Amino acid sequence: MLVVITGASSGIGRSTSEIFAKNGYDLIITGRRQERLTALKTKLETNYHVNVKVLNFDIRNFSEVEKAITSLSAELQHIDILVNNAGLAAGLSSIQEGDLSHWERMIDTNIKGLLYATKLIAPLMIKNGKGHIVNIGSIAGKEVYANGNVYCATKHAVDALSKGMRIDLLAHNIKVTAINPGMVETEFSVVRFDGDEERAKKVYAGIQPLLPEDIAETIYWVCTRPAHVNINDIIIMPTVQASATNVIRK
Repeated sequence: MLVVITGASSGIGRSTSEIFAKNGYDLIITGRRQERLTALKTKLETNYHVNVKVLNFDIRNFSEVEKAITSLSAELQHIDILVNNAGLAAGLSSIQEGDLSHWERMIDTNIKGLLYATKLIAPLMIKNGKGHIVNIGSIAGKEVYANGNVYCATKHAVDALSKGMRIDLLAHNIKVTAINPGMVETEFSVVRFDGDEERAKKVYAGIQPLLPEDIAETIYWVCTRPAHVNINDIIIMPTVQASATNVIRK
């Protein structure tokens, strides 16, 4: 079994790589940070004796993604699972004060990047007669909160794309699952606040958020259901969270 994981250098992507490797799956891990990916490859191959292929590209750049995917050997084109994990939030501003570079970064990563990876890998799954695509969305794709405007819009797009993919790929025996986490403590908030670690810490202050491993376990679970079972959509939050803005802090 072969799994492609985008955005594998940290957070949910890294934890997902680990759980699949631990269970004997070969991997293709992708991302922008070559050194992190290479270190992860070494760790997984050493600890779990699986084969790991690194593809280093910026998922916002279609030509880079296309060059990397089309360079795969015939053996590595037998992809069983695609985890569209690469995504981010940038900024937290009202619509009238939003930073255009933040908007473009989110749209290019969260929507276009997911589309690029799917466009190139779905035909390989169709050729192989089976597959499973897991899209990592967010509760921001189910509701909208103040100053989340464009980020929420991109995750609503992921929600819609997951539904559309499920219909389009139904005839080709390809499953599509959307997983929508609430608060997960990763580099997410550091990235959102342009590297401001102190501000990022406040997001998770006084609560026990989800961990990347929690989401990775959920991804692994949906991907290991029987062939006749597809988990369409999951919303997963920490116990102390009821919605994007309803959180109990100590």
